[in-house]
Amino acid sequence: MNLLAFAARRLAGAVVLLVLLSAAVFAATAVLPGDAVSAVAGVDASAAQRAEVRAGLGLDRPAVQRYADWAAGAVRGDLGRGFVGERPVADVLATRLPNSLLLAALTLAVTAPLATLLGLWTGLRGGVADRVVSTSAQILAAVPEFVVAALLVAVLAVWLEVLPRVSVIPLGGTPLDVPDALVLPVLTLGAVGLAVATRLLRASVADTAATPYCEAARLNGVRGVRLAVRHILPNAAGPAVQALTLTTGALVGSAVVVENVFDYPGIGRELQLAVAARDVPMVQGIATALVAVMLAVLVLGDVCARLLGAREGHGR
Repeated sequence: MNLLAFAARRLAGAVVLLVLLSAAVFAATAVLPGDAVSAVAGVDASAAQRAEVRAGLGLDRPAVQRYADWAAGAVRGDLGRGFVGERPVADVLATRLPNSLLLAALTLAVTAPLATLLGLWTGLRGGVADRVVSTSAQILAAVPEFVVAALLVAVLAVWLEVLPRVSVIPLGGTPLDVPDALVLPVLTLGAVGLAVATRLLRASVADTAATPYCEAARLNGVRGVRLAVRHILPNAAGPAVQALTLTTGALVGSAVVVENVFDYPGIGRELQLAVAARDVPMVQGIATALVAVMLAVLVLGDVCARLLGAREGHGR
């Protein structure tokens, strides 16, 4: 299968999966206790007022019909309006999603080189260094993001007082206008992402180093940096890209938690508020957008890994 056909197949699968997951998100919001009526009408509204608001929001219609209407609008590029505040979902995505993508991109820019170096070093050296780094990465990967965030806030914001506790962005500004506000969220995501990526890359490097191809290079006198640069890294590039792809997907998911901890103005913060208000159109639009981003990253990673794998095969 050539690269173009492979990419088309992966893309088609991602589209099908996106439809299925969007339906799953809608079903999950439909079975949540409560609805947006209380947030819109107020807790003191009468039964008649609540019924009127429910009809106005379309919540009196069958769930299947509501999802079908939403899906038809999404195909046309219309994600609807939120129940609370009647904000267009597309406008919220256009405002908040870039902030979340910026946070993920900065984190990846920090973690990818470090994870590559640590994975290469531990995968080649083995012994005590490998065990120490691998065990530390395993422990760090098991620690919830909010715990890492709390520790960083306690040390850097409360004790040393060198960074702000929350990511306050001026109205109308962007996170880049306040670089200090990005440091703690990036460090929190980076700690978790580094742990995951290092473990995956270390396994890839160790497997590649044990192949007959690399063993033959050693027998021919190729050692150290030359072995790593000319033989191990090129042949581990495909699996390494897939490892970093999985890490990127994990970063997008973890950003939802981290943004709420630091009150960062990203899409994760909006999603938490929408879930609390049972704002179904907002939850549906944001969750589907996040899934689409993660699927796009996975497809791109698969295509890049396939391309690198093909080059490796021709280069041997």
